Amino acid sequence: MRRKPTLLAPNALPSVLLLLAAFSPSAAEEPIVGGPCEGCELVFVCMPDHLTSRSRIAPSDEPGEPLRIEGVTLNRDREPEAGIIVYAYHTNASGIYPESSTRHGQLRGWARTDHEGRYRFDTIRPGAYPGRGIPQHVHMHVIEPGRATYWITSIRFGDDPLLTDEERRRTEADRGGSGVVEPKRDSDGVWVVRRDIILGLGVPGYPR
Repeated sequence: MRRKPTLLAPNALPSVLLLLAAFSPSAAEEPIVGGPCEGCELVFVCMPDHLTSRSRIAPSDEPGEPLRIEGVTLNRDREPEAGIIVYAYHTNASGIYPESSTRHGQLRGWARTDHEGRYRFDTIRPGAYPGRGIPQHVHMHVIEPGRATYWITSIRFGDDPLLTDEERRRTEADRGGSGVVEPKRDSDGVWVVRRDIILGLGVPGYPR
């Protein structure tokens, strides 16, 4: 037997609409600031419900040289900020974005900074785009919950022969602080880089 639909009292409708809005995906999406951005809205697509300060981008069996990206998010007073979501994506070792439902590819991940503002990604070192002369890089975005989302300067590797002096200067003085990192290998042979992030630095329209 079919159940009769439940009818709501007219004065209950506003409360129900507010409840639905609170749980709709768009309600959780912070506004995009900082000007045009390729795929800024994709930072919210498939984002896990539960995030920690340590995240994996490439699967452990992904071909390539292991890479660890770590850093701290800092406010404009250079104090650590907890609860900031850092989003990153990059190519595979061949310089290709593996096919995915989004143009950011499959190698993408999110981390939420801990009480000391720290985050970490375990992944592989990306390859440069084939035949294009563009240095190896990792795209970076920030989501400040309740405030805004925006892209910051991509990570570029100081030992990359494709990184020109001009590119280095531009990357060192751009959004969110310097994106140039100096890779070092740890005792296990893993490349380790540090990319600290200064929230809102150089981002047009950043809410004060």
